[in-house]
Amino acid sequence: MTILMVLTSYDQLGNTGRKTGFWLEEFAAPYFVFRDSGVQITLASPKGGQPPIDPKSDLPENQPEAMSRFKEDREAKAALATTVKLADMKSEHFDTIFYVGGHGPMWDLVDNPESIALIESLYNSGKPAAAVCHSPAVFHRVTYNGEPLVKGKRVTGFTNGEEEAVQLTDVVPFLVENELERVGGLYEKAPEWESFAITDGLLVTGQNPASSTAAAQAFLNLFAEVAV
Repeated sequence: MTILMVLTSYDQLGNTGRKTGFWLEEFAAPYFVFRDSGVQITLASPKGGQPPIDPKSDLPENQPEAMSRFKEDREAKAALATTVKLADMKSEHFDTIFYVGGHGPMWDLVDNPESIALIESLYNSGKPAAAVCHSPAVFHRVTYNGEPLVKGKRVTGFTNGEEEAVQLTDVVPFLVENELERVGGLYEKAPEWESFAITDGLLVTGQNPASSTAAAQAFLNLFAEVAV
């Protein structure tokens, strides 16, 4: 199994003057789930190289086991520092695609033409796709058979309440919950900050950072079913 993990290259939190990027747990937890299962992983980002880590995701109170493991893992840190450019990726080289969350994707991945083309090509070939937290927003312009990809599908993603809790409702370009519903997704959610992942057809979505491991495990299970 070969998987393309996509991360943001964007480090500016709207017009706040603060830094953002990808959420470290949402990379580290799925990365180790995949690597421990023998998956071949390619890391990509729009600009290539080291993607920006959201500084808030690395605060002392945000240190789950996967992040501690990442900081001691030379292979993982080297891979993250040398992501390839998303525009150079070809769908035929991968079995699946997984989007790491954080606020950064809201600016450089949700409307990215290379990203949209990759997802559509993979999905049209019967290959699954997954995203966690803010990254399910990357599906909002993806189409399948002329309709929005998420139309009629059970999906989740960062909730309006969670966005309000971090006081970024008026900073992000749009609210993930509202947008998934707008394009026809059957949006579901668990209580704020609880782990929650949904599989519907070839699509896996996770609600928030706590959902990272569950979403990655669900994705592996889905791929095992698809590959049979």
